[in-house]
Amino acid sequence: MAQRVCIADLSDPAMVERIEAFVREQQGDVFHRPAWLKAVEAGTGQRACGMVAEQLGAVTGWLPLTEVRSVLFGKALVSSGFGVGGGILANGADAAAILADTVQDHAIKFGFPSVELRGGMVPDGWRAWDDKHCNFARPLAADDEAELLAIPRKARAEVRKGLKNNLTVRIGRSADDLADHYAVYSESVRNLGTPVFPKSLFREMLGAFPETSDILAISQDGTPLASVLSLYHNGAVMPFWGGGSFAARGARANELMYYELMLHARKQGMAVFDFGRSKTDSGPFKFKKNWGFEPQPLTYCEWTAPGETPRDIDPTSEAYSRKIDAWKRLPLPIANMVGPFISRSLA
Repeated sequence: MAQRVCIADLSDPAMVERIEAFVREQQGDVFHRPAWLKAVEAGTGQRACGMVAEQLGAVTGWLPLTEVRSVLFGKALVSSGFGVGGGILANGADAAAILADTVQDHAIKFGFPSVELRGGMVPDGWRAWDDKHCNFARPLAADDEAELLAIPRKARAEVRKGLKNNLTVRIGRSADDLADHYAVYSESVRNLGTPVFPKSLFREMLGAFPETSDILAISQDGTPLASVLSLYHNGAVMPFWGGGSFAARGARANELMYYELMLHARKQGMAVFDFGRSKTDSGPFKFKKNWGFEPQPLTYCEWTAPGETPRDIDPTSEAYSRKIDAWKRLPLPIANMVGPFISRSLA
């Protein structure tokens, strides 16, 4: 029997549960989950969408999509918006191929110049690359001391300094936890020259994953220095949005934060520490290598409609270098006021 593809109705609980069950069955990542798409939509205004392949009434494939619309950066269908993974999830080549063909037709019909897939199967004829980003993950150790010893000597010394600095660890999901996290995170990304995401995105993510997300913060004398919002999925902890203030450097708060998260995650039953994606040869890339994580190249791909130009949101491109330098010099209140209006399009 031929397979068919339909646009998923993500307002239908029965449809959502069928997709969630397929994601679990195929061991998809958190960015495949409808809960992720809907949190992105609620937090940024970028519409959640997706396509389901079926055969004889059973789901055979799923393509989660965020419909990105931006005056500054154009339009694109992205899988998955604001994630580092996603892409086509299918139980076979036939389902993957029909999803790829259908999303191209859908993009042309509704005026999206390109489709971007972050991971998953690469459809025939799509442009693919694996030299821009790497992921970093390794198993967690058996106990606290083993976890510390698993960190290479130089990085371990920094963690030990943090352990001696009378820093406080707090883990929670309250409005106060979110406020402290946003204050630290927004300063961190401003210092990197990046517009901060809307606070509503983080609030919606905590609401979408009530049992599998939290915020771990490191403070000194009541002042938050470093904070990370983490997700827990398929036995792995994912420190997804984290950063530290300028004062965090001297206190080694960032180093302590990640070590404490490793300990906390193991107590939550996690087996893997997924340190996440970094741009190849960037500062965070080198930081993670110094912690003993091996880079794993990520394969992304893109289809562009005939006669169209792919959108450019790569901050390492020459088009953005001057803008990044200028953003780093913005006063923090201005960066926090303007940043969310820009970043909600950087899906």
